[in-house]
Amino acid sequence: MRGISLYYIMDERVAIWDENGQPTGREALKSEAHKNGWFHPTVHIWFYTQDGRILLQQRSAKKLTYPLLWDVSVAGHISAGESIEEAAVRETAEEIGLDINFSELESIGVFKSVRKHHEELIDCEFHHTFLCLLRKPPGELKKQDEEVAALKLVPLITFAEELWGLANPGKYVPHEPAYYKTVIRQVQKRL
Repeated sequence: MRGISLYYIMDERVAIWDENGQPTGREALKSEAHKNGWFHPTVHIWFYTQDGRILLQQRSAKKLTYPLLWDVSVAGHISAGESIEEAAVRETAEEIGLDINFSELESIGVFKSVRKHHEELIDCEFHHTFLCLLRKPPGELKKQDEEVAALKLVPLITFAEELWGLANPGKYVPHEPAYYKTVIRQVQKRL
């Protein structure tokens, strides 16, 4: 139950969207949105290097969903009243200690995601997804210990092979295949 108490301490208000990704004008606590399966917006930022590596984040052991699995470099909820741009910059600073300008991010799409973890936790989100060139060595990043267990750079080809070949089932957060394919293809285009 320790993880649940942490979850509620970190509760924030989020905007509620409809199933088509349109704001409804309503707000709720994140915990309430997850309990009721209400759609809400998030940001995902994938950092990559010029030599073809992608920055992965290992989720904290304290996370209610997918603890210790590897995931997107930076991800987080967009607080009610906060813009997508503000959330992307804030989450990047909070989770990996990196200050960026929104102009450094390249949008690669918005992805609808529905994950029913159990009766009291249903993630219904629209992931506003971006790529960003990592201009600092990973050793200079400062992970947020409450959210992030570890950070590592992985060759894009290794990442793709592990996802498609299922060489490491249970290693990565199970996003939709189309989501991962888009991320990998869009990074490849920029190399």
